[in-house]
Amino acid sequence: MAETAKHIDEIVDDGASWYAVRLFTIRQEEVKAFFIENGLECFVPQQYVVVEGSNGRPHEILRPVVRNLIFVKQAAGERQFRKIIQDADYKISVLRKSKDSQEYALIPHEQMYEFRLMCNPEITMRKFLSSEEARMKAGTEVFVKFGPLKGLSGRLVRSSKKYYLLKEVPGIGVMLKVSRWCCVPAEDRK
Repeated sequence: MAETAKHIDEIVDDGASWYAVRLFTIRQEEVKAFFIENGLECFVPQQYVVVEGSNGRPHEILRPVVRNLIFVKQAAGERQFRKIIQDADYKISVLRKSKDSQEYALIPHEQMYEFRLMCNPEITMRKFLSSEEARMKAGTEVFVKFGPLKGLSGRLVRSSKKYYLLKEVPGIGVMLKVSRWCCVPAEDRK
């Protein structure tokens, strides 16, 4: 429980939008360090995985959910961010609004705030999906009015005879198990 509270306390909704940066290298930690050195906040969704230790016993460690994606908070103007991207010694690209557009896609702060809350590694009933898988899931826009996920919004989808709250951001989607009785249609939010 203390870890969950710590994770929530670290996530601040300061009104800043985020960029999704796709990596074409296996050096995710180095790229993240590069952005941090340039004064930018980064977020990488992580989950616990069981690995065998040197003593042969299994233990849990945190690992990134995807190795080719980093979310970077918009701290400066787009021109300055483009300069940082160009100065990188790594092959990376920022997701764009469309294939034809040169304009970077910005993830609104409310959407990214909820996504980061839902990526808490302490939550066990959670699934990560690719953007394509998330788009194929049929569901209704809902707002969670009761329970531990109170205040979150997303799509209510069904998977393996269970209900999940799905939140999508460019590049990835996350689903948390939720009781459908805790949810109300998004338009009935109040």
